[in-house]
Amino acid sequence: MPHRVFRLLTVAWVGSLFTIGYAVAPVLFASLDRTTAGSVAAQLFRIEAVLGAVCGVLLLALGNVLVRRGGDAYRRLRWLTAAMLVCVLVGYFALQPFMEALRVAALNAGTDVGHSAYAARFGMLHGVSSLFYLVESLLGLALVWMLPVGAGVSSAQGARGDVGAGKVAG
Repeated sequence: MPHRVFRLLTVAWVGSLFTIGYAVAPVLFASLDRTTAGSVAAQLFRIEAVLGAVCGVLLLALGNVLVRRGGDAYRRLRWLTAAMLVCVLVGYFALQPFMEALRVAALNAGTDVGHSAYAARFGMLHGVSSLFYLVESLLGLALVWMLPVGAGVSSAQGARGDVGAGKVAG
């Protein structure tokens, strides 16, 4: 059962990363004015960051359980999960407060951040944050790719084989 929960959390996290970052955010900026799109995207990325942090912690805990139960395939997956979690923590929880402070300072000055004196600094922080998001996404792809394919299958087949043998012999 823990391997199934591990898979579920992995695909929920990685799926949401790609959906929000590479589908929803570009549509927002193509459909809305920059200020509104940025505001909505910021809210979505906040939700994504919390989801990532929760999934990351749960995946690390489950990975430890699976390794203790003999699931050696999960040893490397814990490192990928830890790296993704670091990307979330740095990319959102460390950089985002600085970006938000610049956005608020620009609004207090009567303009949006893109047309303010803070535009260059905001752009640099946004670029670094985007790089962390990209690295997290690539690590997520690797995590999904490296998920054990047959986890739990051999024990289930063995149980079915015993049942089938009992029916034939009985």
